[in-house]
Amino acid sequence: MQKFLEAVANVFRVPDLRNRILFTLALLAIYRLGGHIPTPGIDANRLEQYFEQNQGTLFGFIDLFSGGMFRRLTIFALGIMPYITASIILQLLTVVVPTLEKLSKEGELGRRKITQWTRYLTVGLALMQSFGIATALQASDGNFVLNPGFSFVAMTMLSLTTGTAFIMWLGEQISERGIGNGMSLLIFAGIVVGLPQALSEIYTNVFVTRNWNVFQTLIIILMMIAVVGLIVLVERGERRIPVQYAKRVVGRKMMGGQSTHMPLKVNAGGVIPVIFASSLLAFPQTLLQVPWLRDIPWVRSALQSIGYAEPLYIILFVAGIIFFCFFYVSIIFNPNEAADNMRKYGGFIPGIRPGKNTAEYLNKILTRITVVGGLYLAILSLVPTIMISGVKLQHLPLVGNWIDTWFPRWLLDGLGVTFYFGGTSLLIVVGVAMDTVNQIEAQLIMRHYEGFTPRAGRIRGRRTA
Repeated sequence: MQKFLEAVANVFRVPDLRNRILFTLALLAIYRLGGHIPTPGIDANRLEQYFEQNQGTLFGFIDLFSGGMFRRLTIFALGIMPYITASIILQLLTVVVPTLEKLSKEGELGRRKITQWTRYLTVGLALMQSFGIATALQASDGNFVLNPGFSFVAMTMLSLTTGTAFIMWLGEQISERGIGNGMSLLIFAGIVVGLPQALSEIYTNVFVTRNWNVFQTLIIILMMIAVVGLIVLVERGERRIPVQYAKRVVGRKMMGGQSTHMPLKVNAGGVIPVIFASSLLAFPQTLLQVPWLRDIPWVRSALQSIGYAEPLYIILFVAGIIFFCFFYVSIIFNPNEAADNMRKYGGFIPGIRPGKNTAEYLNKILTRITVVGGLYLAILSLVPTIMISGVKLQHLPLVGNWIDTWFPRWLLDGLGVTFYFGGTSLLIVVGVAMDTVNQIEAQLIMRHYEGFTPRAGRIRGRRTA
């Protein structure tokens, strides 16, 4: 503990690092300040009530990443989601578009060009999303718009798009002049701002309304600690494949001959598979808000069967997470390309022939750890679901009545926990915190200071390897 406190003190002894941290905190404060400026022409209170009634839909999912700004429709309501979507789109297109693939291999110049295209695509997506939001609010029967018309649509598009562009600029400034990970820190700030409210709700349930007894409270606390520990363990986990480089003579010098390793992360996809799976399954619940679809009995029944915490929802959610884990990993890591690069530089895996055999070996290892990573993300996402709403097994045909009679109520109806952190948000919070500590520790070590864990070595963030 003394070493940790000394490392924290060293952070503020280094002028450059201290200025970077203060600069980052100032921009995060500006981001939170902008989250309280409402978009003109909106009845914010009525809109917030609507979101509280539709938390399981796509709107609630977007509201998570905007830090509650979307439900109030502030100027930062779209948050960082258009930028994330644009980045993922360009990353996927890099695999299939030769021009983008060539740019990605041109170093710093190519990276700047792709970043510029990402900005343009972000603005375009923000314009489309803001237009859709303004049109939907006008067409709804909730009386959210005070003065409908063309002026409201234009003002909403201008406000939300400008807010998204400003958030994108804040994230880039934090990455360049702050402590790094600007976009991730903005999402982090939007999520942790709900922590005081979560603590207040826990206090109310335990000491005021007494909805939870001591046993339930201990279970909730232990589950939260266990989930955080699991995240830290798996996010730092990697499979190290030994690589040996053969000796070769270049001129009069002997080159190579060293041993190293190729690290393969257990959770290489991060939170992206959960985001994809959650957004796809939230879309049917959004369709239930369309009046003419809701009035068709079989459509309503089908959409309700994949509602939040329903058995079919759980099955599709787990399958979607594992599928997107394989899909994303196949994009960011190519075993054939890795094997060819290893052979070009005289490297080989001990006991494995170079070329095709190496690619097959890497693919086999990658398949195994991707399955583990997908199951880890699924468990991490389902634990909060069970604690909050349970699993509606009593809705199963034929055996539903028997399950409803004999199964424990905490499994079927949940513990009624309304704390803020779900599986996706908790993974983001812990992962970003690890990355930020890693960035600060790297700055300390570069200036000949000890890091936070001098005996155990450097803290490995998700992108260290």
